[in-house]
Amino acid sequence: MSDGTTSALEPLLTLLAYSLSKLESTFYKVPGSAVVARYVKSSHQNDPGRTILELILVVFAIRTLLQSRTRGDKQGKNFISFSEKEIDELVDEWAPDSLAQPLSEWEQRDIASVPIIAGPNGPKPKLLATGKTVTNLASFNFSGLAGNEHLKERAIETLRKYGLGSCGPPGFYGTIDVHLNLERDIAEFLGTESSILYSQGFSTISSVIPAFCKRGDIIVADRSVNFAIQKGIHISRSTVRWFDHNDLKSLEDVLISVEKDRKKRRGPLTRRFIVTEGIFERDGEMVDLPKLIELKYKYKYRLILDESISFGSVGRTGRGLTELYNVPASQIDMLVGSVANGLCSAGGFCAGSTIVTEHQRINGTAFVFSASMPALLATSASEAISYLRNTPSVLVTLQENIRAIRAVLEKTEGITLLGHRASPIIHFSLRNASQTLSVMPPTYDFDAEERILQDIVDDALANGVFITRGKHLRRQETIDSRPTIRIAVTAALTKKDVEKAAGVVKASVARVLGKRR
Repeated sequence: MSDGTTSALEPLLTLLAYSLSKLESTFYKVPGSAVVARYVKSSHQNDPGRTILELILVVFAIRTLLQSRTRGDKQGKNFISFSEKEIDELVDEWAPDSLAQPLSEWEQRDIASVPIIAGPNGPKPKLLATGKTVTNLASFNFSGLAGNEHLKERAIETLRKYGLGSCGPPGFYGTIDVHLNLERDIAEFLGTESSILYSQGFSTISSVIPAFCKRGDIIVADRSVNFAIQKGIHISRSTVRWFDHNDLKSLEDVLISVEKDRKKRRGPLTRRFIVTEGIFERDGEMVDLPKLIELKYKYKYRLILDESISFGSVGRTGRGLTELYNVPASQIDMLVGSVANGLCSAGGFCAGSTIVTEHQRINGTAFVFSASMPALLATSASEAISYLRNTPSVLVTLQENIRAIRAVLEKTEGITLLGHRASPIIHFSLRNASQTLSVMPPTYDFDAEERILQDIVDDALANGVFITRGKHLRRQETIDSRPTIRIAVTAALTKKDVEKAAGVVKASVARVLGKRR
């Protein structure tokens, strides 16, 4: 190459060298660039062909990311062309898949058998279909406050002052003074430091459990807990160990085995919880609370107790199992109850220490994401607490009615009464070899027994007594309980009323079972 040509190319070579130098310095300013440079140098020295292959793959990956997802977008070569007639025929032939399986004959009958009440609910509502007044032994109106005139007046006053809806979640702009008053009233009534109010009863316990129990924690729970507790346990994703229904010896065996397994695996200590009900919704059994608390302290567990049935129905003034067994409520870490059942209002609560309740104001999903309950319901619940405090005789009446109904049904042939004698819900099943509510025998004919029990319910309703079957979501719950009929006792009826109603149920059982013999 001549000197003239070299002189002509010198500015270009200088610019190229400067550009490469600038590019190199810029590259090394990028975090991690030195690692990439070392890798390329090492790879090229060991196998230059590998470096070329990797460059090709990088280019291919970039090209794939940038190109159109559908090659036929521009030219339409990959699309099938249809005439308007063919399109219409395809549309006419298309049939969507059903979103749910069609209802069986039994399911249709089960839904149709649910009576509709005309007007307010109460101890003696009127049926829409017949206009006949019936004795209501199906609603959880334990204290008899449904339709109470004083509560109605206070609710109307609150409605006029605050309006109907709360218009927001509690943590934003849905909390007003009556909600805080109710939380304070519940805490003082039970004897705990604090309480927190939830808008829906079902979502209370199913939100409390995952607020404290996380993945890796251990939950030891009764096999027959209600569906809301089952949902809470499932959402928590904790390790779950089940113990036999209301069997505290089985509970202790499980607690011992959990600790043995941990020591065997040399695992770390984790948060551990016992979850059960005060009075079980499935069968009316009652837990031995003093023994349960003894096991809790002995094996160092936290206790979550659902008193949705026992709160407002058990104890001298309706405080629940803590009052019945004379146990301080502070010994229960999370005491969950229903405002709907015990106080004839709506929603639920969790009572405990201030730390426990304040934690839920951020971590309780049903509290954070649900609108606050209407102010009139909060006022009604506070008035109901005052009523229970000042009128303890209502709980005496309730227990007398429970004993009266049980006395009649215990003499009824063909059925077996379940549950504790103080429980406001009374379950009975058809008598057979197995007298427990645990998992059914393999040869058990579930559908046939449900039909018999529904015939008893229908016959009793035709004779003026409103009762219901104990209904569950089959194949969605942890166990399939034996079919039962559930009677909910109320203090709003006289002893004579409940004895007459129990006599009607007894006669219905005799008629239905007599036809099948």
